[in-house]
Amino acid sequence: MSQKKNGKLDFGSKTSCQTDLENGDNISLSWFRSSDKIIQTPSDEKSGQIEHPTTYSETLIHILKGNLGSGLFAMGDAIRNSGMVFGPTVIIFLGLICTHCQHLLLTASDKITQRTGIKESPNFAKTVELCFANGPPLTQRMAPVMRKLVNIFLCVTQLGFCCVYFVFISDNIYSVCMSYGVDIDVHLHMLFILLPIIFCSLVRNLKYLAPLSLIANILMAVGFVITIYFLVVEMPPLKDVKLIANLDQIPLFFGTALFAFEGIGLVLPLKNEMKNPSSFQKPFGVLNIGMFLVTILYTTLGSMAFLTYGEDVKGSVTINLPDTPLGTAVRVIIPTAILLSYALQFYIAVDIMWPVVSGACGPLKHPIASELLFRAGLVLVTFALAEAIPYLRLFISLVGAISSTALALLFPPLLEFITCEITAWMVIKNVFILLLGVVGMVTGTYESIHSIVEAFQENAKS
Repeated sequence: MSQKKNGKLDFGSKTSCQTDLENGDNISLSWFRSSDKIIQTPSDEKSGQIEHPTTYSETLIHILKGNLGSGLFAMGDAIRNSGMVFGPTVIIFLGLICTHCQHLLLTASDKITQRTGIKESPNFAKTVELCFANGPPLTQRMAPVMRKLVNIFLCVTQLGFCCVYFVFISDNIYSVCMSYGVDIDVHLHMLFILLPIIFCSLVRNLKYLAPLSLIANILMAVGFVITIYFLVVEMPPLKDVKLIANLDQIPLFFGTALFAFEGIGLVLPLKNEMKNPSSFQKPFGVLNIGMFLVTILYTTLGSMAFLTYGEDVKGSVTINLPDTPLGTAVRVIIPTAILLSYALQFYIAVDIMWPVVSGACGPLKHPIASELLFRAGLVLVTFALAEAIPYLRLFISLVGAISSTALALLFPPLLEFITCEITAWMVIKNVFILLLGVVGMVTGTYESIHSIVEAFQENAKS
């Protein structure tokens, strides 16, 4: 139901609340409405006051939750594409670079907030726009374009995650069915999960999504522990381990690894929500400790998965687990957790895209129904893409190479150049990060698309 705020009725999103009553939308749709954002920012609060500030431990949990998803179980495939020595070393190195870039983003946001005197802490896209707008004349003209570009990359990243979720879930369920002698095409499995995913994505009230998120976190933790148990038990004696992979495999590794470090879009809102925001960036603050744990988990699970299954490791190591009741349980538990997480990843893209779409379409006669229709249509788009490219490991690498690389490695160094006094060390460091990002994006995208084409050709021959 609606609530009165300052004499006005609040019906959810800014774009839909203005005409809900005058157009007579059915009040039963309130279950799908929410005035809450999935990622709350101070711009949504009066005078920058956060209604429910988070503690150190709560924010740390959010950091872990924001970075640990389907990419965690793909790290074995990442090591397969890099080698047992090269892979873990570069994962740790990328973890350090990504953490440093997150610090650059936070510092740029603090500096531009102080410089402009704005009361509200900006999000990722707004930070980029303000930095460019208050930089040298050359960058000022690029400010609106940069904001739109960041939002595009965020949407591509989030919807890419959603596509990967379709493939991840269907691959695991297909594996479960095959273990019981039931051979149903993986495309049909995607069709089976389409309806529950659409239904979850229509729920806009986060009070109903929050319990699903809690269940997903518990299931993910249980599945991770069981997976580690199997990797320890089944690991064979170490022999003939590939130390460094072929050169043409490295770009695929880069895309998968960057896909896994997916949390840069969360650091600004998480810091702004803290009871003590200054503890977020300290040497032993939330960000450093959280990213340290994330990097250790990625390195550990990826290395153990490759040592256990070698070249046979799948895009999700859960598919490699034995066809025992416990192994089958993991292939049900983890996909269920991922399915329950779909709506949360999906929301971020909708939150960016829907105001643009509704604004372009003019005053909507039925705004709530229109938004629900838009959400359902967007789910169908992710479903169609997943059906078109049902290769989990290659899809993960492609999404990571295209959008995750830009957000994690390209924008933060540019912001430091614009907002800070340039030094020789800064130039050397940031140019290296930018070159790493550009080379990784170009080669990773090319190799991912090339491998996808080859996979389709091989499938056509068979």
